[in-house]
Amino acid sequence: MATAKKEGEVVKKKGKGKLLIIVALLVLAAGGGGAFFMLKGGHPKSAEQAAADAAKAKPAVYLQLDPAFVVNFQDEAALRFLQVGVNVMSHDPEAIAAAKEADPEIRNALLMLFSAQDVKSLSDVKGKQKLQAAALAEVQRVLKEKIGRPGVDALYFTSFIMQ
Repeated sequence: MATAKKEGEVVKKKGKGKLLIIVALLVLAAGGGGAFFMLKGGHPKSAEQAAADAAKAKPAVYLQLDPAFVVNFQDEAALRFLQVGVNVMSHDPEAIAAAKEADPEIRNALLMLFSAQDVKSLSDVKGKQKLQAAALAEVQRVLKEKIGRPGVDALYFTSFIMQ
């Protein structure tokens, strides 16, 4: 009788071991499937998103807008000047070529934007960042009219002098 209990216990242990292995395999399979789904992406990409992703895979191309922008704006007490050097960056060489062709329109939009600023808003970093975002939006607006897409990914101030 003692032998029968030992045999029964051995059978139970073997059954629990098989169950544990099956559960572990199911967990691994579910985790692998979830990882595949997450890495693959759950939703199909639109053609525009796919084109944007393909463009970003290309190396960055920079365009310096020369000469630097110089505008004057009225302060409460004196006439002020602002000089701003601007570079734009894109992963799309076609967008950079379009920006070169649209240089007069881009420069006009940025000159109007820069001359509308006041000293108080440009005195701190947040004000400069807000101006940078607005300048990027202006360049993207002009390029969207020309080539049908924003084209430019970033705009950088390479110099910023207020006097």
